[in-house]
Amino acid sequence: MNLRCIYCQTPFTLARTEMLSAIVTMNERHQNHYDAHCPRCRRANSISRQRMELFFPNWQAAAKELASAPPPAPKKEETPAAAILKTEPLPKAVKEAAKKAPAEKKPAAVKKPASAESKAKKPAAKTAEPKAKKKE
Repeated sequence: MNLRCIYCQTPFTLARTEMLSAIVTMNERHQNHYDAHCPRCRRANSISRQRMELFFPNWQAAAKELASAPPPAPKKEETPAAAILKTEPLPKAVKEAAKKAPAEKKPAAVKKPASAESKAKKPAAKTAEPKAKKKE
C-alpha cells in the first residue's frame, strides 16, 4: 500500500505482512484505524480500517494461512571471521626488522605563495564619534 505522510509529504509503503498484522490487531481490539509511522519524520499517519481492507480484500484467508503455517526456523548465529582465524605472535626477528625499516614519508604539501592583495594591511576601522579635545 502506497502512502504519503500528511506532515512531511514523504511517500512510503506498507508491506502486505504489516498490513495483515495491522488488520488482525485492529479486529482483535475493535479499532477503526491504524497508525502508520512515517520513516522520515516518525509521526503517526492514521489509516482507516476500511481503506486497509480495500487494499487487502482476502485478509481473513491470509490470516488463517499464516496461523496454520509453521513458524520459520530461527537463523543460526554465524561466528565472526576473526574468531575462526587463529593468530600467532610474530617472531622477534620480524618485529626488529619492522622497527629498523624507516616508514616512507609522504612529501609535504606545496604551499602557494600569498598574493600581494592578501599581504596588504587593511585600514583600521574608524570610530563613529571623534574624541573630544580637552580644554585647558
